[in-house]
Amino acid sequence: MMKTASRLSTLGAAVLLGLGAMGAAQAQEKFTYMTNWYAQAEHGGFYQAVATGLYKKYGLDVTIKMGGPQVNIVQMMAAGQAECVMGSSDLQMIQMREGGVPVVNVAAVFQKDPQVLIAHDDVKKFEDLKGKTILIASSAQRGYWPWLKAKYGFTDAQTRPYTFNIQPFVADKNTAQQGYLTSEPFAIAKAGVKANTLMFSDQGYPAYATTISCMEKTVKERNAAVASFVKASMEGWKSYLADPAPANALIKKDNPNMTDEQLAYSVAKLKEMGMATGGDAATMGIGIMTDARAKASYEFLVDAKLIDPAKVKLADTYTTSFVKDLKVLP
Repeated sequence: MMKTASRLSTLGAAVLLGLGAMGAAQAQEKFTYMTNWYAQAEHGGFYQAVATGLYKKYGLDVTIKMGGPQVNIVQMMAAGQAECVMGSSDLQMIQMREGGVPVVNVAAVFQKDPQVLIAHDDVKKFEDLKGKTILIASSAQRGYWPWLKAKYGFTDAQTRPYTFNIQPFVADKNTAQQGYLTSEPFAIAKAGVKANTLMFSDQGYPAYATTISCMEKTVKERNAAVASFVKASMEGWKSYLADPAPANALIKKDNPNMTDEQLAYSVAKLKEMGMATGGDAATMGIGIMTDARAKASYEFLVDAKLIDPAKVKLADTYTTSFVKDLKVLP
């Protein structure tokens, strides 16, 4: 009898240990998120959620992998190397879906797209750019450039390739270039050039930016993990804008070229312009997407003939289920 009791006790302990191990495994579910560029303040909330233990709090062991100019993050996600990726815009992800990759936008951190044109100080508004040379990356042809052409009458003949180097702009007063609100204007100011920054979103450009975009299969099969990732990330963004130091240490570790001065500038711009906290996010919470905005992005792509509505349906491109009730208010 004693032996049997002892055996049962041992078995019970083993079962409890096993359940504990399962709980621990569940509590730290592995999850990889790939960013769209080298680590920077524009990724701060995700790094903050790692640095402050928010992902762990929600049961996830999150790895953030950096993207870069030669990294096809969507292709890597489709190959199973990441659960979700950071879309530069929701427009980009809708086009990926039309291209045959079943991507779904589940959250959008930036309510405004930080994409800008930077011009010399004689240019005060977009209309002043007619006849000027505009340096744009090839990706712009499937994003903001058709929108600018339709709105302001710009022509392809005005464009030259942007090589992510500010020197051609610095050297030629008749030139404007693309940039990110939180990045290139800082480098240009440091170079001693007086310039004006023109923001597309201030003129009605519909795109969200800094999305969390996942494979449809992941959204269905790992719904709880995606929900936890979204919630922790938005809390991370709220925390980052209050005190960026924890994330900035990790950002500099991943990207040693990043300076404290650049980080401070970028964070100040994000706050000043309400990139993550303005618009609908002010009342509905960080990360919010609305049906109206998703529809506006989709219709722009259709009108610009950048997608074929027969190949991709609006309802398949996004879901608000992960963000509509989050209410991580600024």
